[in-house]
Amino acid sequence: RKSTVMLAAVAHTSTAYYKLFTPLKLGDDLKLKNRIVYSPATRARSDPVSHVPVERNMAYYEQRAGAGLLVTGGTTISEQGFGWYGAPALYTDEHEAAWKQVVDRVHAKSSKIFLQLWHMGRQSYSSFHSTNEIVSASAIQYVGGRTRDANGQHTTFEMPRALKTEEIPDVVDMYHQCAVRAKRAGFDGVEVMANNGYLGDLFLQSSTNQRTDKYGGSFESRYRFLHEIVEALKTVYPAGRIAVRLSPNGTYGGMGSDDNAEMFTYALEHLSEHGLAYLAILDGFGRYANSRPLTVFDVKKAFKSPIMANNSYTRDTAEGVLQSGAADLVGFVRLFLSNPDLTERFQND
Repeated sequence: RKSTVMLAAVAHTSTAYYKLFTPLKLGDDLKLKNRIVYSPATRARSDPVSHVPVERNMAYYEQRAGAGLLVTGGTTISEQGFGWYGAPALYTDEHEAAWKQVVDRVHAKSSKIFLQLWHMGRQSYSSFHSTNEIVSASAIQYVGGRTRDANGQHTTFEMPRALKTEEIPDVVDMYHQCAVRAKRAGFDGVEVMANNGYLGDLFLQSSTNQRTDKYGGSFESRYRFLHEIVEALKTVYPAGRIAVRLSPNGTYGGMGSDDNAEMFTYALEHLSEHGLAYLAILDGFGRYANSRPLTVFDVKKAFKSPIMANNSYTRDTAEGVLQSGAADLVGFVRLFLSNPDLTERFQND
């Protein structure tokens, strides 16, 4: 109800008075020129063999730098984490050099850019890996949907291997090493992709985490992996340059658990203690899976740092959620795909 009232209030307001176009400070010192975010989308435009961003990646982000903040599409943190044909990565010197060019072109437009840290978990495919295996929180296969193998051919998902307890610190270090490279490349910060059925999400949800060690079972144990990632990233960037993306309501990747509302509220409350740059939340996602949905209003009660709302917002509904106080910035993807000058269109329409 609150957002509906606010939306009605802004429906006939001049954009000159929109909060959407006002600056926002993240952390202690990162100032965004507006509250519009180009949210991450996997565009599969990188070299399919080397996973290096190429000119069309660079031009793509540069064209959308009217947004105050850009978040790259999922960028794999390691060879183990890779699994999307044509997606980019950041774990070699060649990757790093290419990403630096992207960052420089976005900065030239007075915008900020975060790298999204991605480990695909069970949605990867064995032919991408020298080990010929994929890993997950537990050995539970994603049944349904299709993927591509390393040759770009359509295929079905495979059974993952559960990570051993002693392997998990090495995976956490993959996030850390990728963040080190991101900082050297000039990225303003990093965002942990813990949504849509990828590795961070697989540990959080009871439907995909059936571990009996310290990383499974209770809310505290299922949250432990994400907590360790954030702690590792804080040795590279200050907390105000680190963000996390969650999708408690989503069904993508075969996700959805009976206790999601409670589990994600626990995660939000503990993530809030870090003083992160922001928390990105998918405010609904198609249909709700099994548990009570969490809205940005619910998230605001549990998470005290800035919140980025996402999911099919228009200019005016985005303004409404900002005016309501439930969110501090708003992410857009679909509108940006065919409108790289979306910010200017929002201001002038």
